[in-house]
Amino acid sequence: MGGGGDWSFIVVMGILFAIFYFLLIRPQQQKQKELKSLLENLAHGDTVLTSGGIHGKIVGLTDNVVSLEIADKVKIKVSRSFISAVLQKAGKE
Repeated sequence: MGGGGDWSFIVVMGILFAIFYFLLIRPQQQKQKELKSLLENLAHGDTVLTSGGIHGKIVGLTDNVVSLEIADKVKIKVSRSFISAVLQKAGKE
């Protein structure tokens, strides 16, 4: 009697999962992978943008902290995880 409805429910749920995976989960995983690669490849002299909107040049690096020069003789320290983009690599000025 109701056996056919069970299979159609399973198929519909499988299709919905596939849609969520390809539209939401997979792109987010790729963004995280790119950001991890970006953070691992930071170098002295790179011009970066923080997630707070601060532009600066890297003058010091540790495992967790990045020292940025944001103006002449003005340096700040930010957590490495708050670097959102590399605007210019060190050798390409």
